[in-house]
Amino acid sequence: MDYKYIEQLVERYWQCDTSLEEEAILKAFFSQANVPEHLMPYKSLFAGEKMLQEAKLDESFDAQVLERIQEDETVKAKRVSITRRLMPFYKAAASIAIILTLGNAAQSSFRPAEAVENDYNYENYKDSYDDPEMAYDQISDALQMVSQSLSEASKQDSLLREQVGNQPKGQ
Repeated sequence: MDYKYIEQLVERYWQCDTSLEEEAILKAFFSQANVPEHLMPYKSLFAGEKMLQEAKLDESFDAQVLERIQEDETVKAKRVSITRRLMPFYKAAASIAIILTLGNAAQSSFRPAEAVENDYNYENYKDSYDDPEMAYDQISDALQMVSQSLSEASKQDSLLREQVGNQPKGQ
C-alpha cells in the first residue's frame, strides 16, 4: 500500500504547515491497529494526543488544590547583623581606598626624577665621617638616648595603668 500522502502530511506537520483537518486525518490514521513499520515511531505522538484529550480529572482534584492553597506557611524573618548591614559601606570604603592608592601610585610614577625627595642613589653616597671611631661613638650615644626614652615611656605607661586600675568603676 502507498502511504505517500501520510508521509507528506507528517513532513508538513513537522514544518507546522498542516491545517486542523489534515491533523485530524493524521490522528485518525495513527489510531488504527495496523500502521506500517516505518511510520510506527509517530504513532505514540498522534495516539497520545487522543489519550490526553480523553483524560479527565477525578473528583478530589479541586479539593486537593484548595487544600494546598489554604495551607498556612509560616514565614521566618531573617536576622540581619550590623556587620551585614554595613557591608555596602565597607565595600565603598575599600573601593575608595583602592582608587586613592592607585592614584597616588600613578601620580608618583609620573613625577620627574629631580622632584623625588627620597632618592637613594648609593653610587653618589659619600661618608660624612673621616673617623669611623667617632661615627661609632655618635651612633651608640644616639641609640642610648632612644633606649632611655623608651624605658621612661614604659614606666609612665605602667604608672598610668595602675592609677586607672585603682579608681572606682563609677568614675
